[in-house]
Amino acid sequence: MTLDANIPQVADPKASIAEERKAPSFPIRELTYWLDGDKKVTELKEQIMLELERDPLWRVSDHPNLTLAETRERAMKKIRRLADQATSRPLEETMVRMSIISVVDPGFWTRFGVHFGLFFGALQGQASPAQLAYWMEKGAFTMQGVTGCFGMTELGHGSNVAGLETIATFDPNTDEFIVHSPTITATKWWIGGAAHTATHCAVYAQLLVGGKRYGTKTFVVQLRDTQTFELMPGVNIGDLGKKMGRDQIDNGWIRFTHVRIPRSHMLMKHTKVMRSGEVIEPPLAQLAYGALIQGRVSMVGDSANVAKRALTIATRYASVRRQFSDGTPGALESKLIDYPIHQHRLLPLMAQTFAMIFAAREMNTSYMQLMSQLNELGDSKGAAVDAAIKNLKETHATSAGLKAFCTWMCLNIIDQCRQSLGGHGYSAYTGLSQAYSDFAVHCTWEGDNTILTLQCGRYLVATALDALKGQPLPENLAYLKDAIKSGMVLETKPFSGKSAAEVSSLAALKAAWSSVAANAIVNAVRDFEAGVAKGLSKDNAYEFSSASRLHAARMHTYTYLLHRFVAQVEQSPAALRPILTLLAQLFGAHSAVQHSGEFLQAGFYSGAQIEALKVFVNDACAQIRKDAVPLTDAFDYSDYIINSPLGRYDGDVYEKYFELVTSLNPQKPVPYFDSLIRPLLERTNESQPGPELEIDQE
Repeated sequence: MTLDANIPQVADPKASIAEERKAPSFPIRELTYWLDGDKKVTELKEQIMLELERDPLWRVSDHPNLTLAETRERAMKKIRRLADQATSRPLEETMVRMSIISVVDPGFWTRFGVHFGLFFGALQGQASPAQLAYWMEKGAFTMQGVTGCFGMTELGHGSNVAGLETIATFDPNTDEFIVHSPTITATKWWIGGAAHTATHCAVYAQLLVGGKRYGTKTFVVQLRDTQTFELMPGVNIGDLGKKMGRDQIDNGWIRFTHVRIPRSHMLMKHTKVMRSGEVIEPPLAQLAYGALIQGRVSMVGDSANVAKRALTIATRYASVRRQFSDGTPGALESKLIDYPIHQHRLLPLMAQTFAMIFAAREMNTSYMQLMSQLNELGDSKGAAVDAAIKNLKETHATSAGLKAFCTWMCLNIIDQCRQSLGGHGYSAYTGLSQAYSDFAVHCTWEGDNTILTLQCGRYLVATALDALKGQPLPENLAYLKDAIKSGMVLETKPFSGKSAAEVSSLAALKAAWSSVAANAIVNAVRDFEAGVAKGLSKDNAYEFSSASRLHAARMHTYTYLLHRFVAQVEQSPAALRPILTLLAQLFGAHSAVQHSGEFLQAGFYSGAQIEALKVFVNDACAQIRKDAVPLTDAFDYSDYIINSPLGRYDGDVYEKYFELVTSLNPQKPVPYFDSLIRPLLERTNESQPGPELEIDQE
C-alpha cells in the first residue's frame, strides 16, 4: 500500500525531542552543577529524587483523583515517615530534600513545614535558651509528644499583625497568662495543622499586664491532650474544609475562652515578663522580627523551583507538539517551539526563571549573614547594634520586594505555560492546573504581596531621605548616588548607542534599569514630601504616596534581579557564560520593552532605541530556542518530579498521556443512567389532560 503524498507525515515525538539535544551550545551537566551550587548537591538531589520515586507512599500520579480525606490521610502518613528522617539526617540533606518535596507535593511540604518551619521556627527565634531547651525536651524538634501550629492570622486581621485582637492577660495571683478571643474576628483563622494535627500552637496575642498593652507577643498554648487528643478546656477548634489548593493541609480555626497557661509559656528571648509583673522590653524591639523573614526568603527559592518545573513541561511539549505546515504536500507539521510567537511566549519566562534562581541564591546568603549577625549581638550596644538594625531593615525590604514579585512572576509563568499546552493544559493530569491552584497562596501568605511591596517602597523612600541627611546608601541602592547629590533632582543622560547590540549590552541594561529605578524612587519621595507639605502626618504621607511607592518597589526589584543576574554571570564558568549572558540580556531587555514607558519618561532610551531592544528580543529568542530543551534538562528534574506526561524527558507524550488517563479512569457503567439519563431519554412530549371544568358541562 502506498501512502498519499498529500497526507501530512506524522512525526515521532521521541525523535522530535531527541533532535533538540544534538548540539547544545553549553555543557548541560556543568550548568546543572552551577545552578545547584556544586556537584555534590546535584548528586544528593538525584539520590533523593530516586528514593521518593521508588517509595510507594510518595506516589503522585493519582493525586487528581483523591478525595479531601484521602489527600490529608496520605499527607499524614508521609509526615510519620519523614519526621524521623528530618531529625536524624544532616541539616543540609534535609533542606535539599524539602526543596524537592516542595515541587513534588507542595501541600505536604506546607503541612510538614507548619511544625518544623513555623512552630519550631517561632521557638528558635522567640524563645530564650532555657525555654528552647524545655520545648526540645518536650519533643518539639522531633515531633515526639508535641506537634505544633502557628497562630498568627485571625478572621479579622492578617497583614496588620499589630492589630491582632487575641489577648494574653497576665494574672499576678497565679503567675499565669489568660489567653482569650474577645470577638468573632479574634478567631484564629487559616491555621495550618489546627483542624486535625496540632497539640500546641505558637499564638500571637496582645500582651496585657496591669491594664497596659505591650504589643503583639508569642505564647505557646496547648490545644489538645497529648494522650487522648481531646481539646483542652477553653479551646474550640473547627475545620476550614476544602480550599483552592494544598488540600493536604488541615487548616482550621481556633477560639480561646479564658485559657490559662504558665507565665513561662510566653516566649521571652526579647520581651520579658517578671514574676512581679514587671515588663522588660528590649532596647530595639524590631530585632524580634528577624526570624520572620525566613519564610519570605524561602519563597523566592520556591518560586524559582516551581517555575523550573512549569517551563520544563511547556518547553518539552512545545518541542514535540506539531501544528500546521508550510503547505508543502506531505510535509511535516511545524513544532510549536519553531514559531517565533511561541518562542516569545516561553523564552522570556526562561530568562525570568534564571533571574529568580540567582536572586534566591543571593537572598539566602544575605539572610544567613543577617541571622549570624543578630545571634552574635548578645548585649552589645552602639555601632554593632546600629549596623545590625540597618542590615535587618535592608534585608527585610529586599526580601519583601522579592517575595512579592517572584511569587507574582512564578504564578504568571505557571499559567502562561499551562495556556501554551492548549486544551491539554486544562487537564488535571498534565501537571499545571493544580500547580497554579497550589502556588497561588504564595501571593498571600507570609505577607500579602501588595502590602509587602508597599513596605519595600517605604524603605526606599526612607533610605533616600536618610541619604539626603548624610547617611550612606546601601550597596543595592548605589544607583541613587547622583540623585542624592543633586537634592533629588535627577537629570538622566540619554544613552548614546543606537544598534540592537549596543542598547542590549549588560552594561547598558544595568545603567538603564538603575536610571528607571532611581527616577521612580525620586517620584515617590516627591509624592511623600507633597503629602507632608499638605499637613499630613508621616504615616498619612506614606499612604498619600502609596501608588508611587509600589511602583518604585517594582522598578527597584527588577533592577535588583538584573544586577544579581549579571553578578552571577560574571562569576560563572567560561563555558556557561555565553548562554547565561544571553539569558541575562533577554531578561533585562524584555522587561524593559514591557515597561518601555518608564525608560522614555526617565529619558534613558529613546523610542528608536526601544525599537532596537525589540529587535534584540526577537534575535535572542531565536538564539535561545536552539538551547531551550537543553536548558530545561539542566534543571535536572526527573520524570517523577515533573509528574506530567507532556513533560517527559523521552518525549513520549501521547502514549503516556493516554495510558495515564485511561488507567485512572477505567470504563464503568454510568452510575446514574437508570435514575437520570434513562428518564430523560424516554420521557414523552404528550400533554396530560387537565380536570374537566363545570363550565364546559353547561
